[in-house]
Amino acid sequence: MKNSKEYAQRLQKLYRELKRLHPKVEKTTYEDPAEALICGIVSEKLSETATSRALREIRSSFVDWNDLRVSRIEEIAEAMGGNNTPCRAAASSLTAALRGIFNEHHKISLAVLKKLGKRPAKEGLEKIDGVSRFVINYCMLTSMQAHAVPLTQDMIKYLRSNGVIAPDADEEDIEGFLTRQVAAKDAYEFYALLRRESESPKLAKKKPASRRKNGKATRK
Repeated sequence: MKNSKEYAQRLQKLYRELKRLHPKVEKTTYEDPAEALICGIVSEKLSETATSRALREIRSSFVDWNDLRVSRIEEIAEAMGGNNTPCRAAASSLTAALRGIFNEHHKISLAVLKKLGKRPAKEGLEKIDGVSRFVINYCMLTSMQAHAVPLTQDMIKYLRSNGVIAPDADEEDIEGFLTRQVAAKDAYEFYALLRRESESPKLAKKKPASRRKNGKATRK
């Protein structure tokens, strides 16, 4: 990333501000990478608050992960909170991923990945249908204890709008930059704080009242 030293300083400043603004983070961990993958798929499509509610409803509505695998997309979406676009997208990705896991391992478990090194485990995750870069990184961070920073689109938008990353940086560039600047021991805390801030209601309420032109504020 160009001007990486300047962006690194901005990132560290942001990290300090986020730690001051938000309560201490409790790390989420999953024993089975399959559960991390399931939670990651839902978490990518929904806000943190909606994700907690959706996962709670999924666990109460379906017998187990295998029951979830064979359920209809509409049924899963309704259980997650409604037959809307984000819930349907999450449900579609869930069923695709669960079918892939079952076809490969004959059960809904990825515990075998924990016996492999982190690189082979990540390669195994990349082969599963319905799994995005966010989900892979979320799974590696929360179940494989790997150095990763999962990024939702809201988190990337927040970093761009606050000038913490280069405007032309793509997801791979941003991911590499963050893992170089944020220590492995701090990766989950940084992810959680940044996500919390990027989904803050106060950001949604902000509307530009004016535009600046030639140094002066002009009303739209």
